[in-house]
Amino acid sequence: MLLRMSTLFLRTLREDPVDAELPSHKLLVRAGYVRRVGPGLYSWLPLGMLAVRNVERVVREEMLAIGAQEVQFPALVPREVFERSRRWQDYGDALFRLRDRRDADYLLAPTHEELFTLLVKGEYTSYRDLPVSLFQIQTKYRDEARPRAGVLRGREFVMKDSYSFDVDDAGLERSYRAHRDAYERIFRRLGFDYRIVSAVSGAMGGSASEELIAPTPSGEDTFVQCENCDYAANAEAVVIAPPQARGGVVDGGGMGGGTGGAGSGGLPGPQQVLDTPDTPTIATLVERLNTMDLGRSFAAADTLKNLVVKTRAPGAGEWELLVIGVPGDRDVDMKRVAGQLEPTEVAPAGPEDLASQPGLVKGYIGPQRLAELGIRFVVDPLVTEGSAWVTGANEPDRHALDVVRGRDFVPDGELGAVEVRDGDRCARCGGMLQISRGIELGHVFQLGRKYAEVFDLRVTGPDGRPVTVTMGSYGVGITRAVAALAEQTHDELGLRWPREISPADVHLVATGKGEEPYTAGEQLAGELLGAGLRVLYDDRRGTSPGVKFGDSELLGVPLIVTVGRGLAKGVVEVRDRWSDERVEVPLAGAAGEIARLSAAQR
Repeated sequence: MLLRMSTLFLRTLREDPVDAELPSHKLLVRAGYVRRVGPGLYSWLPLGMLAVRNVERVVREEMLAIGAQEVQFPALVPREVFERSRRWQDYGDALFRLRDRRDADYLLAPTHEELFTLLVKGEYTSYRDLPVSLFQIQTKYRDEARPRAGVLRGREFVMKDSYSFDVDDAGLERSYRAHRDAYERIFRRLGFDYRIVSAVSGAMGGSASEELIAPTPSGEDTFVQCENCDYAANAEAVVIAPPQARGGVVDGGGMGGGTGGAGSGGLPGPQQVLDTPDTPTIATLVERLNTMDLGRSFAAADTLKNLVVKTRAPGAGEWELLVIGVPGDRDVDMKRVAGQLEPTEVAPAGPEDLASQPGLVKGYIGPQRLAELGIRFVVDPLVTEGSAWVTGANEPDRHALDVVRGRDFVPDGELGAVEVRDGDRCARCGGMLQISRGIELGHVFQLGRKYAEVFDLRVTGPDGRPVTVTMGSYGVGITRAVAALAEQTHDELGLRWPREISPADVHLVATGKGEEPYTAGEQLAGELLGAGLRVLYDDRRGTSPGVKFGDSELLGVPLIVTVGRGLAKGVVEVRDRWSDERVEVPLAGAAGEIARLSAAQR
């Protein structure tokens, strides 16, 4: 492949676009890979399309290598298909919905579990037909409320989604492992630094769930890694080790583990109601407690904070109140809560919501009366069984001391709700957890039989009886991978592509006066093609050397070859865009040496 910049549909920009914040967004626009059409909508230009197709090629090769077979579904899906799986309601406002001229409802699919399931149901009837894995590479649509970050979070994007179909759980485990291994090969080939982290399944359903994340400071996803073992999880799925128990009371130890007021172990005495006027916040409460003669000092970690949120199940019209209890020195992570409750909607409760429940006294809410009020109450696992707390007394200007979980209140369940922070302890080994940022590249699920049961996907088993098929779901963001690589690999000069994704292997720059550089450049371009390399040739006349060199750095091709002043010595300069090392290579035989250098790159 030879691309000539004199005819290539490309305009590079010297200034960052005004609406761009992330490096990938700025550089992909400046380098002429993409152009904005509207909020969350981008056109891919020739160099961008080459990068996208390279990602698709790698993904397709690895999918075919594990025996998966490619299909293609329409993006436009009838409403009744998604209604059967309840996702017409579950997806809420994230779906693009439309009607045809006959007033029939359709949607632009964000994902295709339903159609994959129906396809296999229509074609296969026996256990002998299985296992089978099918995949597609196709454009998806989600009505993002706040599309941002360029192509990283758009309303239209290209994705590879694949699904495995097996007779039993052992087969699902094998299919899951095959896809997971294939994903690791894909991301290694593309040049990613990545982590595999535990995740929640959310609206997709299913059991085992893992994400492959590219660590980068600009990533919008938070995940944690243990410094001592291989445990890693995203913020929604992370499990924090609770404080260590000390007799019947949990030891606070700075972990938000309660007052530990029993002294020698065992439970403290009965709860005491204290007059604490003008203490609606944790800070004012702690300050007041430490002025009272209570025989000990208090910190925010000794208090129980009770946050009121509202939830609404898919298809339900009314919101319901939910109170979440967390140690007072911790904030509630609403994204973490929403991820675990999805597809149920979650939002902070407002003044009008609290007004509907007079029993909830703002600033003085405690768990003691919530069951009586008919309000569900869940606690973060850091609020352990037997731990004692200072919390609201459900009366204005009053708090209760030594309120014990299991004695004075019993929550309806546990929900990981606190914002994870550096220094939290790993639930697996007790080591320190470290918070990182990253970009989700892929997600693998063991869906199980959720969709097979909805669509009655059954086959005849070995004993002649019907067996419900079990499924796995595996997704890779194709266009997202391009932007994620730009985030991980760029430098202050521009893009730096790994060879697998780069639109070319060599950026050949001819510069200088007269015809000699262009004649030599033309000949070298042909020799590089003959050596099997893809060449982007800057053959523009009348363009200054500074502009050409600036473009070569911005566009990110891994090898830059300059044909110019060195011709007087019979050499060309070869520059490694990754290491910035420069070597002079004799023009005679240069193609072979350049091919060797290219093959040695990542």
